Amino acid sequence: MSPQSEEFFNYINGEWVRSSSGRTFDNINPADTRESVGRFQASVSADAEAAVGAAEAAFNVWRNASIGKRAKVLNAAADYLEVNAARFGEELSREEGKSVALAKDEFLRAAQTFRFYAIEAQTFGGETYPQEDPKMMVYSQREPLGVVSVISPWNFPASIPARKIAPALITGNTVVFKPSSDAPLSGLRLVEALVQADLPPGVINFVTGRAGEVGPVITTSKAVRAVSVTGSTRAGESIHRTVHLTTRLQMELGGKTPLIVMEDADIDQAVDLAIKGGFSLTGQACTGTSRVIVVSEVKERFTAKLIDRVKQLTIGPGLTPGMDLGPLATARQLETVLSYLEIGRSEATLLCGGERLTTGVHEHGYYVTPAVFDDVTQDMRIAREEIFGPVIALIAANDFDDALAKANDSDYGLSAAIATRNPRYMHAFASEIQSGTVKINRTTTGNLVNAPFGGVKNSSTSTFRESGRTGLEFFTQTKVVYRGL
Repeated sequence: MSPQSEEFFNYINGEWVRSSSGRTFDNINPADTRESVGRFQASVSADAEAAVGAAEAAFNVWRNASIGKRAKVLNAAADYLEVNAARFGEELSREEGKSVALAKDEFLRAAQTFRFYAIEAQTFGGETYPQEDPKMMVYSQREPLGVVSVISPWNFPASIPARKIAPALITGNTVVFKPSSDAPLSGLRLVEALVQADLPPGVINFVTGRAGEVGPVITTSKAVRAVSVTGSTRAGESIHRTVHLTTRLQMELGGKTPLIVMEDADIDQAVDLAIKGGFSLTGQACTGTSRVIVVSEVKERFTAKLIDRVKQLTIGPGLTPGMDLGPLATARQLETVLSYLEIGRSEATLLCGGERLTTGVHEHGYYVTPAVFDDVTQDMRIAREEIFGPVIALIAANDFDDALAKANDSDYGLSAAIATRNPRYMHAFASEIQSGTVKINRTTTGNLVNAPFGGVKNSSTSTFRESGRTGLEFFTQTKVVYRGL
């Protein structure tokens, strides 16, 4: 492990500070575990309390700042992210494992998100209401909530917190931000961009450390008016049970995303959708394709082409050009994927992949070859449980109705896709699939900055969507004013 790794600090009330615990933890490179990307603060409840207190104290100043001033901060932060996207992308690749090209694009997307909300919020306001009294005016106005806690995962450590922090700030809220301990540096760079943009002290606060130490303070404090979290369904359930009655929740949780391949599909395109959706992020996306439901008429042809493509995929460090798959992000995730591979071998037929790579360039990383299982049925664990790794389960269907029923037979409903040329299938799928995001002849992963994102069933609290103009609603409350003239 690198002996000279840089130490990074919490950011509380406008200052970069060490944790009161005096302890740190290493941010390990999953492509080469001998390298520490940096040392971060192992914060405790006292640090979280200081962050919440700073955010609470700064709220009145920030809520009264003009929309123009708030927009100026977001645009300046976007400038900073764009100028440094290449450097920050390399850091992201080192701490999380994805390709450096995707990592750079993630910071550019974060900048795009900041710019979108800097503009969009300037037309996000209240309404006037017609009524009978000529001596009265009735109107509504949008107001910020107060202190907002943002809890983000390691798989998109820049773009996911950006789509929470930007709408929170532009609507006048103050923020306590806890990134995943498995990829904290990218979150720190977002905060750094806002600091460089002259965001007033206390408006954003950044605390790293274990969820068990920091989480309860930033989710259960009465001063926290809203919590926006992206993570596992288990973590979401835990937070949901403990928040205060007046605390608003926004949760984007797990997925078990299906891709249906119909008999009329362009098979080469369908294979491409399965590869991109299932493996391009090493399977580490809640919208990643994990179930491929194929109509029996074309299943043999689809499977042969899929296996041929999977065997051609290259695996290596994200900083190496041309790599298709990077490592799994953490030792814990490696153990999880390996355990599901064993489960899959006992349940279904492994057609290819599923091997741990431990020699050469892979010797010191968390590498697994992408796996495809066949003969998967609805009752199997690999068909029902979120694996979050490069594992695809092939499920046979008799026809469209059978495929749709199997796709809907899940506790999750975040994203779903179909490959077909038939307009009738397209329409019925869009209407009947139980999913917050629906893709037709498109990969299950990815969503627009200006479009709402969220799931149904156990994939979300099904309250407030993220992204797009809708993403502003969670961070505001409506007040109705009756004014006599």
